[in-house]
Amino acid sequence: MQGVAPPSPADIAKTIARRDPSFRRVIKDAGPPPRRRNARVDERFPALVRSIVYQLLATKAANTIHARVQDACGGEVTIDSILSTGYDDLRAAGLSRTKAEAMLDLAEHVSDGRISIARHGRMSDAQILHDVTAVRGIGPWTAQMYLMHTMARPDVWPAGDYGVRSGWTILHDLDEMISEAQLRIEGDRFEGVRTEVAWYCWQAVHFARDAK
Repeated sequence: MQGVAPPSPADIAKTIARRDPSFRRVIKDAGPPPRRRNARVDERFPALVRSIVYQLLATKAANTIHARVQDACGGEVTIDSILSTGYDDLRAAGLSRTKAEAMLDLAEHVSDGRISIARHGRMSDAQILHDVTAVRGIGPWTAQMYLMHTMARPDVWPAGDYGVRSGWTILHDLDEMISEAQLRIEGDRFEGVRTEVAWYCWQAVHFARDAK
């Protein structure tokens, strides 16, 4: 017996608009959310490294530092290239002490089998979060970005993400930035499609910036 096909991006957009009409305008402007693909096993480690770089950084600065990390690794980010590059050269690429240590700790965890990236496709969201956050310097945000963008999980709700909070505040015309705790509660009504709700919140921020 074949499994039930996942909803299309257009159906996901309709579901979100039905559950909260405040999203209708951004859905009209942005269109359906992107189709997400579960990354190949060999793409997962470099994706986690990229998420570490982007923690608490503006996109432009993070892009620059990530390019330097790639150069330091000889053009390809792998477990072996991170380990051979080492702490000093990662720091020289512009990483903070915490991020350089996190990358090395991640590479060691994957190298010695404490984290099995190949198994992530068969693990639950909660299991992957537990697995990844065992690495020193990797917190919930990095793990959530990995779940959303690399593992293509449909129901991730990064309530602590500043962009998601900002977008929600814009879409609902709030006088003050919504708190992480309140946003976590608000996400309950979108169970099953929260990854794309977050994506629409990010789009709302982009549109607001473009309108200035």
